Amino acid sequence: MSWEELRALPPLVSVVTAARALGIGRTTAYRLIKEGTFPVRTLPLGGSTKVSTASLWDVLGA
Repeated sequence: MSWEELRALPPLVSVVTAARALGIGRTTAYRLIKEGTFPVRTLPLGGSTKVSTASLWDVLGA
């Protein structure tokens, strides 16, 4: 994911989008979330999980 794409993300993104930015696969991302080792802050919202874009930027050093 390019810097321009990262900057254009909304405040909360899907796990799949965060995984793409981190360079990992969807399955790995969900496994890490379940294990509690996903490197980015997640927020359970209803039946889905969202990822804080600000936290994603911090991890990526953006």
